[in-house]
Amino acid sequence: MDFDSYSDKLTKPRAIPLLSFLEGVLRTFSSGERLLFYTFTIFLGASAFALLAGLNASVSVNVPAAGGSLTEGEVGSARFINPVLTLSQPDEDLVQLVYSGLTRIHPDGTVIADLASRYDTSADGTTYTFTLRKDAKFHDGTPVTAADVVFTIEAAQNPEIKSPRRADWEGVQVSSPDSQTVIFKLPHAYAPFIENTTLGILPKHIWQNVSAEEFPFSPANTHPVGSGPYRIVRTDTDATGTATRYELAPFSQYVLGKPYLKRITFIFYPNQKEMMSAFEEHKIDAMAGIAPSELKTLTRRDFSIAHVTLPRVFGIFFNQSRAPVLADAAARAALLTAVDKQEIVTSVLGGYGVALESAIPPGVTGTIIPAAPIPFAAHAASSSGTATTSNTAATDVVRAILSRGGWTFLPAQAGSETSGVWKRKKVELSLTLATADEPELVATANVVAEYWRAAGIKVAVQVYPLSELNTNVIRPRAYDAVLFGEVVGRTADLFAFWHSSQRNDPGLNLAMYANAKVDSYLARARATTDKKQREKLYAQFNEEIDKDDPAIFLYSPEFIYVVPASLQGVQLGAMTTPSERYQSAYKWYMDTERVWSIFTNNIN
Repeated sequence: MDFDSYSDKLTKPRAIPLLSFLEGVLRTFSSGERLLFYTFTIFLGASAFALLAGLNASVSVNVPAAGGSLTEGEVGSARFINPVLTLSQPDEDLVQLVYSGLTRIHPDGTVIADLASRYDTSADGTTYTFTLRKDAKFHDGTPVTAADVVFTIEAAQNPEIKSPRRADWEGVQVSSPDSQTVIFKLPHAYAPFIENTTLGILPKHIWQNVSAEEFPFSPANTHPVGSGPYRIVRTDTDATGTATRYELAPFSQYVLGKPYLKRITFIFYPNQKEMMSAFEEHKIDAMAGIAPSELKTLTRRDFSIAHVTLPRVFGIFFNQSRAPVLADAAARAALLTAVDKQEIVTSVLGGYGVALESAIPPGVTGTIIPAAPIPFAAHAASSSGTATTSNTAATDVVRAILSRGGWTFLPAQAGSETSGVWKRKKVELSLTLATADEPELVATANVVAEYWRAAGIKVAVQVYPLSELNTNVIRPRAYDAVLFGEVVGRTADLFAFWHSSQRNDPGLNLAMYANAKVDSYLARARATTDKKQREKLYAQFNEEIDKDDPAIFLYSPEFIYVVPASLQGVQLGAMTTPSERYQSAYKWYMDTERVWSIFTNNIN
């Protein structure tokens, strides 16, 4: 058969038997019957389509998809994007995204594996053995090995490098019997140690030839290579070489899964005012750590507020050594009773905080405090009104406490410029209250002072720049009472704040408190890894300290994170520092896609 005749047979139209049959049947129908047939056919097709669509909707779900971008404002600039050297908030924020540690903090407060696939702890709590993931890589494709971990820890321990993390690793011996195993030996059991292993790991092959003297000046501090969920792909600088902008892209080989957001951009501003102006002008769409009072000034409404209580204790600490009047139990009890803590949370913090009755803040035992983003409109509807300092109900109680304690109130004499005063044995009940020049602290100090004055207690508020307060007031313990905050942390190691050995600088026992029972509870609590035993010891600590009133525990503030309304998956959880908001950033998303639910088990 020639090609042409064969081609004719292939291209010749052929009748399809079923269609030919239907055409023949339709020719026998009247016009009305044909209309009825066509209507029925269309209805049947539409019904089948609707059935299939409904079936698809019932068995499919929306899941995160790659896409979207986040532009966040930061106050300051990044200088040390290096987990060993990080100092500023921008440094710490970028480190969280660029680097991975052996472990990572889950939003529920537990420690989960990151670069490590597992770890084991010896029975006595002094030896930790980590096994690294075999697929862990740095952003340049180099495998992460035990040698990188050892190098990083030794750099943190090196006194010439002067790492802010050095204290975390003091006395810890680190070794690597092979490329996938790291062993830490502690001088004694220390329950919070596991959190130290969240320290980002440096690539040894980049840093090994950098001397201790050159360490802070290495270009790798501002152009880092890590193994975290995001890698830096662009850096903009000003005329002085200071970074003004960083752009980050997802690291496809991140061990916990490739992040969804296609871009995270940081833009730096000299102060909060300029950052908030940029937000209003839609130059950025996220910002963190702003004061509750600032939320009311925003005119944009296309955002949500993610917030969570931080494990910090803001309180008034009495220095009984400097102010003998504060050594009187009745005086301390009166000062405490006069303060309406909940009103301070409402009026000063705008409701973004938790009133405290203990030196132990909420969240330190791993209890997660809900932090789902709330729409701005919901926040605005629930905002409190103006601050008030009325506390007349407590005034009579305060006066009664002082009277029972042997104090006598001497009313002001007619024509006198001074108010009345409480006295006992010719000693006036008066004190100074020092605090930092921070809006919320100053507002709190003034509200507390009004409470005390209403009860006839004389007080003068002294406000200092933060650096001056630390250097000239707190470190030499040169105050009667100081309003300040303590970063307790997730594991509630209160040793530095309340053990008698920490009364003097660099200790943080601002109340100059000494109690042998408390010392014992604190020492035993930090040494045990048994959670129930720790909780028992801290309950005993709390009961004992409550008897002495060495301080007025006011509140734990909430961290406020303004994010785009379209951003999903933000879980702040049991945070201890603002930078920990990025612990789950690799799961944040804006775009979604529908897949059958049977396949969702394979989606990270």
